[in-house]
Amino acid sequence: MGAQQRIFRQRIKDTQSTKKITRAMELIASSRIVKAQAAVKATEPYARALQDALTLAASHANVNHPLINAPENPKRAAILLITADRGLAGAYSSNAIKEAERLAGRLRERNLTPVNYIVGRKGVSFYKFRERPIEESWAGFSDNPKYQNAKEISERLLRDFVELPDDEGVDEIHIVYTHFVNRVVQEPRVIRVVPLDIVDEVVDTASGEGIHGGDEKGGTAVWPLYDFEPDAATTLDALLPRYIEHLVHVALLESAASEHAARQRAMKSATDNAEDLIKRYTRQANQARQAEITQEISEIVGGADALADAAKK
Repeated sequence: MGAQQRIFRQRIKDTQSTKKITRAMELIASSRIVKAQAAVKATEPYARALQDALTLAASHANVNHPLINAPENPKRAAILLITADRGLAGAYSSNAIKEAERLAGRLRERNLTPVNYIVGRKGVSFYKFRERPIEESWAGFSDNPKYQNAKEISERLLRDFVELPDDEGVDEIHIVYTHFVNRVVQEPRVIRVVPLDIVDEVVDTASGEGIHGGDEKGGTAVWPLYDFEPDAATTLDALLPRYIEHLVHVALLESAASEHAARQRAMKSATDNAEDLIKRYTRQANQARQAEITQEISEIVGGADALADAAKK
């Protein structure tokens, strides 16, 4: 019985140590979610300005740009999959991988060959274990991405899209990332980076606001007047790579926030499970102690009865 109590005490001690670790990781992830959300929000003004400038330049350029116009016979499509570098984040990485697998299936239905670009060690391990080809991979910054990381990734993707021949390059670029909805809900999503979908913007002369398409307030929809230096086509050439870098950067930031949220939930669940284990081990230790005391009392009573019987004889 004493041995059982020692075993339960050791288990309680080990579980309490684990609980301290998971609780600390939960608090760290919670604080990093706030920073990641702030980073995503900080990119919104730049995104709006860049989108407006890109739309205007594309509307006035009238050029056959490869980043805007889809090729006639696409053969290969790039999939940029963003996963985590570390575990203990629940189903965060596996959900993103499943979404990438579904996307690859849809591309094959269109007779396109998926080309894999992976961010995060979890995704790299998944594809290497199954001996699937990886064109390029990046790791070490999934939970705290910088703009330089997005620039490096986008430069490689654009090089394969623009510079390489058809049988070695790619004709489309897709990003699979995890969109941060809130601390409880994170959704894997797919966006097509190139060819870009440019929406022509016009101005409603009645309200002075930018609208897409026809006139809804009775005003006359006209094109805004802008001058481009040196010209709209050159401006478009300069803006498109920046826009793609921004899309990759936002996807990395959203995925980082989602990773921290998933890790916080996983560590909260682990902490709760540790508390339940501590309660169960404590109850079992008390039961073992009570059984030991009961046995000792029974032995004492039995010894006293034996002595009493011997004295009578």
